[in-house]
Amino acid sequence: MSESRLVYSTKTGRIQSKEQNKAQVKTDGVVRIRRETKGRKGKGMTTISGLDLAEKELKDLCSQLKKMCGTGGALKSGVIEIQGDNRDKIKATLEQLGHNVKLAGG
Repeated sequence: MSESRLVYSTKTGRIQSKEQNKAQVKTDGVVRIRRETKGRKGKGMTTISGLDLAEKELKDLCSQLKKMCGTGGALKSGVIEIQGDNRDKIKATLEQLGHNVKLAGG
């Protein structure tokens, strides 16, 4: 017996598995890099969003960026978080990888 949990969808009226019901986030093709301190007790963090990559590729990119910056970080719900203000290093690296990058926020 499988452990799948079925979800009813009013959109299609059919029962779908949980994996089928996940919403695929579409991006506009622009990778946004911003510096955030809100909710982090004043500590700065660089967040990278808008990457249209698979989960495994995001984890690999996160590891690569952490090593390049020499800091810690995490991948949370499709957003890469890198400790500290490393926007310029990250922007240069992502542009070399062929992404369209914008610095967002202040």
